[in-house]
Amino acid sequence: MQPTHVTAATTSTTGSSSPTRILARDLVTTPPGERATLAGWIHRRRVLASVTFLVLRDRTGLAQVVVKEPGTLEQLAGLPEETVVEVTGTVSANASAPGGSELVEPTVTALTEPAVAPPAELWRPRFGAGLPTHLDHAAVTLRHPRHRAAWQLASASMRGFREALAALEFTEIATPKLVGTATESGANVFTVDYFGRTAYLAQSPQLYKQMLVGVFERVFEVGPVFRAEPHDTVRHLAQYTSLDAELGFIRDHRDVLAVLRAAIAGMVDAIGTYAGDAASLLGVELPRVPEEFPVIHFSDALAKVGADPDEPDLSPAHERALSEWARTAYGSDFLAVEGYPMRKRPFYTHPQRGDERWSNSFDLLFRGLELTTGGQRLHRPSDYVAAMARTGTDPSLIAGYLDAFAHGMPPHGGFAIGLERWVGRLTGAENIREVTLFPRDLHRLEP
Repeated sequence: MQPTHVTAATTSTTGSSSPTRILARDLVTTPPGERATLAGWIHRRRVLASVTFLVLRDRTGLAQVVVKEPGTLEQLAGLPEETVVEVTGTVSANASAPGGSELVEPTVTALTEPAVAPPAELWRPRFGAGLPTHLDHAAVTLRHPRHRAAWQLASASMRGFREALAALEFTEIATPKLVGTATESGANVFTVDYFGRTAYLAQSPQLYKQMLVGVFERVFEVGPVFRAEPHDTVRHLAQYTSLDAELGFIRDHRDVLAVLRAAIAGMVDAIGTYAGDAASLLGVELPRVPEEFPVIHFSDALAKVGADPDEPDLSPAHERALSEWARTAYGSDFLAVEGYPMRKRPFYTHPQRGDERWSNSFDLLFRGLELTTGGQRLHRPSDYVAAMARTGTDPSLIAGYLDAFAHGMPPHGGFAIGLERWVGRLTGAENIREVTLFPRDLHRLEP
């Protein structure tokens, strides 16, 4: 079900006395015979012997305009695709038009100079050029309905994430992206000159969101993170959007997993509510989110895929095999793998009670790919002293972070979802760059 929309009562785009602009989606509900004004981009011109069909595109979709008057036909001949125009005409019912209605007897006003031809024909149902062409000219090629639709899924997902966590009384936070230390994880970092000092782009909001559990108990953030890892793969980016959450007064990582389940359910519901048309255009099959995610221990997961029991992590092939097993055994697109080896987890990870080789952490697999990492964190100052000694970390580098624990911090944990990975799996994209607005990777720094 799509949300209800309200059109603002304003003058036309050009400020004339033309009827108030309506959107393409509203044309079908405008009574035949009424005058209406549309504004947008010329998506396509279909020129026939005595008539031209002008297809106009705005943020809500496509609308058809029928042009027969010789002067207007001549005018359109000089207005190529992607020129921005305003069109005022009479609404007419036509079952073969987009939405079942079109404009006839139009007056066309160009709002820009004639547009330069785009690098690919954006009116074609499928984008005909390759990924490099799309990325090199993203400011224009993102206008293609399929590229727009992918980010509409991302936008709806962020909205659903926020709504789900707000309903659970989480507070949205905004943490620094320029930080003074590079000790959050083993990942490489980007260095920045900060008024003569060395600073770093934040690899995650991890340390800050933990500190803020001591203020708000439950926090979340939607924002960019930066990883200077020299990966050149279809699944890695140097900058991506992270959906982070952290919550206090938990028993263990299973409480975190329950909140993660609620967040993902909210994301799926929001796509259905706010981006259903985009999902349909891309042929997206939305996953069914179970009441509880199926869970397997890391050691059992290794045995399930026939891996060496001393393996410290799951390979991409293991993730795919485990996802297939979860789909067969549980009918689930999701599988949580818990208990990763402590030697593979960050210093702030809480060990498994009774066997400290393993951690109270998890990865959530979604359709064959790791989507989320999360778990329980250390919260006692003495545990951090031991962790610093075990990992050889200088406590003075993160003194402000450790100070929060000295002043009392509840048992807590959290998770982070990679937004682009989520959308990439939903759409079946072969390369994560296909669903990223302006990707940053090993080679690309513009546009």
